[in-house]
Amino acid sequence: MGLTEAENAVPLIEFSHVSFAYGDATVVDDVSFAVNRGEIVALLGPNGCGKTTLMRIMNGLEFADSGTVMFEGERVDRALAKDELAAKRLHQRMGYVFQNADDQLFCPSVEEEAAFGPAQMGLPEEEVDRRVADALALFNISDLAPLAPYRLSGGQKKRVTLAAIVSMNPDVLVLDEPTNGLDEDSADAVTAFLVSYAKAGKTVVVSTHHRDFVEQLGARPIRIGKDHRLVSDAVPESAVGNVAAR
Repeated sequence: MGLTEAENAVPLIEFSHVSFAYGDATVVDDVSFAVNRGEIVALLGPNGCGKTTLMRIMNGLEFADSGTVMFEGERVDRALAKDELAAKRLHQRMGYVFQNADDQLFCPSVEEEAAFGPAQMGLPEEEVDRRVADALALFNISDLAPLAPYRLSGGQKKRVTLAAIVSMNPDVLVLDEPTNGLDEDSADAVTAFLVSYAKAGKTVVVSTHHRDFVEQLGARPIRIGKDHRLVSDAVPESAVGNVAAR
């Protein structure tokens, strides 16, 4: 069943005048933007401008000090985090791939990494097994299934983290510098996968320093400056109206 006009009119993700600080250090300063369903969006900016923090806020791993963050019209805040079912629903629908794979991998084997998310979703064992096999094959790491992640190369670890998130079939993929540490062939494979994921109706948000990667993805750029503020106004007029109406 397709989306209604009303559903299409409301951005999937909305940041409205969001600010965040670690102690006295402001890392996000009055940032507003929107991400629509089926889009590929790229967050661009220098190191330390706040791209990773924006992604962590988007995924409910940090919470805005001021402003609002919405996912499908539901506020992403501390109240949501305290609601176990709501938080679980968010993390199942929005998959986050960390920049450093070692921060994300914790299971004894690659196969168990890919199975963890689907198992937590309560899926039948047969469906978990199918998703694991499909995800490992998709990233060409089926042969790594019995191995411990810590024994793998950096590029292999990156592909394992991607498989572990994709096995949950999230509606949104959020990836922090997804091509870092990958050789050219692996980076091309990740790019092709992300393009196909969006063509299937999913939504992709990436952070990157590489403009050629943005062009290959056909992504809409959102630029953050070294002052932690939005450089390019990437909020569609309809999204501004929706935020203001609230």
